[in-house]
Amino acid sequence: MARPRKFKPEAVVEKAMEVFWTKGYAGTTPQELGERMGLGRGSLYNTFDSKHGLFEHALRHYLEHESVKLLALLKQPGSARQRLRGLMLAIIRVDLADPERRGCMAINTAIELAGRDEAATKLAARMFDQTEAAFLAVIEEGQRTGELAASLDAGALASLLLNTLTGLRVLGKTAQDATRLERIVDTVLKVF
Repeated sequence: MARPRKFKPEAVVEKAMEVFWTKGYAGTTPQELGERMGLGRGSLYNTFDSKHGLFEHALRHYLEHESVKLLALLKQPGSARQRLRGLMLAIIRVDLADPERRGCMAINTAIELAGRDEAATKLAARMFDQTEAAFLAVIEEGQRTGELAASLDAGALASLLLNTLTGLRVLGKTAQDATRLERIVDTVLKVF
């Protein structure tokens, strides 16, 4: 008879997410995961099947919790331009304040595993699609109110912002301060 679990899977997935986010998939060992999660290898594999299975759970957790927190900034009061700029500047602050400079787990995953790991690639792409859709909604709102130029292709602008955000998160891993990153944000938003 199997013993009942004495841990909450959601809590251990969050701990695993922190390890994978910091070290990447390849850089994380099952031993480190077990130590951080407070689980033995048997419990880890009985619950998640494999290191990769746990990684998928951790990446899904990141998409459903961490990225959602940032995108919620686009729903704050203010003009479309203010909200777009506010999100970008908030991300710059978060990334520069992180002593480990982890950046974005989905971007890190895409850089490390895209094209070699179908499940991880799809999960990262899902986050990129969600982010672009959130940008598109704000841009279209700004175009309807007349704040942003209606003559510009809203889809193309949303893609430009997604690309800018991705670049900011990568540059943020090595930036000494926010000057260059803020300049990028302000220059891109002039296009609108």
